[in-house]
Amino acid sequence: MSQISITINGRDYSIVCDDGQENHLSRLAEYLDRRVGELVESVGQIGDSRLLLMVGLLIADELSDAYAELAVTRGEADGDVLARLNETKTTQITDEMAVALESTSAQLEAIADRLEEA
Repeated sequence: MSQISITINGRDYSIVCDDGQENHLSRLAEYLDRRVGELVESVGQIGDSRLLLMVGLLIADELSDAYAELAVTRGEADGDVLARLNETKTTQITDEMAVALESTSAQLEAIADRLEEA
């Protein structure tokens, strides 16, 4: 057995894994840390437990979508799976548009503030 150290949200964790799995586990931890970082940007530091729970649910949703897409590719999908995939893609697009609009709004407010000061 091997032991590696990973960092999630600025905290170090010591993890035991099978020999030869160190790089794979490190990559998974880096992905998890990135997702936690994205969530922190959205909702702030709400505690490690809640952040990890929310990221776990987001990753489980991604996995569910991947299984659904695989079922579609294999021709095994039913109408419910197709409807859920369409709904998920629509939600993702809507979320991305909302983030872009918020960013643009913040930029416009900053410009307006500078113009008022001038």
